[in-house]
Amino acid sequence: LLITFPAATQYFMWEKMRLPISATFFVMTLHFGQWMNRIFNFYMWAWFPVNFVTPGLMIPSAIFLDVTLMMTGSYMFTALFGGMGWSLLFYPANWTWLAPLHLAVKHPSGPLMSIAG
Repeated sequence: LLITFPAATQYFMWEKMRLPISATFFVMTLHFGQWMNRIFNFYMWAWFPVNFVTPGLMIPSAIFLDVTLMMTGSYMFTALFGGMGWSLLFYPANWTWLAPLHLAVKHPSGPLMSIAG
């Protein structure tokens, strides 16, 4: 679902101006808006920790989508290969900022015990 708006802006800017940077531009503006939302609404208003509400990083995926359009010049190949690359790059792009949250959890007596038990 994240690819729909970058693909739409990519179509418009490629048809009208022949600029292959529109998906990256759209994702950068989307990230800016998401960070403003998370800082002002989640952190300052609701006091959530910022690392719990960070948006997913889509910049490498958008760069790949733009490079695919620039190299092929075809919407069909961009949809097939660029869309596949978009989804395959999304998870590895987020490993760098998700790594500190992957911690080992040790339960002292085996499984977690409930109070109501």
